Amino acid sequence: MAATPRMELEKMSVEHLRGLKEQVDMEVNLLQDSLNNIRSANARLEIASVALHDLSVRPRGKKMLVPLTASLYVPGKLDDAEKVLVDVGTGYFIEKTMVEGKDYCERKIALLKSNYDQLLEVAAKKRSIADEAGAILQAKLKHLGPSQ
Repeated sequence: MAATPRMELEKMSVEHLRGLKEQVDMEVNLLQDSLNNIRSANARLEIASVALHDLSVRPRGKKMLVPLTASLYVPGKLDDAEKVLVDVGTGYFIEKTMVEGKDYCERKIALLKSNYDQLLEVAAKKRSIADEAGAILQAKLKHLGPSQ
């Protein structure tokens, strides 16, 4: 939805303004959820990137705890830090070299940052429209008096 000029908002009826404000508020909430999901995904990739770096500097045969889940670790030994499995989503893993794994994380982090910045801009515009519609709605309701 393109930015709605104030003049167009002022021409709308009270019912249309309410509907527009509710719709834009819902869109802002959905965008906020998307922003939160991107932040979570970015945090996981940052952790993975640090883990890859830490793994790359460990010597072969080093004893370590291997995470099976977020809270379950089993003892293991580092066999080959030059090959890693990269989670590419929906349960699929691809074997890559350490360098390719680090590059994958860096590219995904950059992509997420770009998407985050774009969504943030859209959310700000939507929030501005909702605020403006709300202000005009309040003014119209005040002008109509207590009958509304």
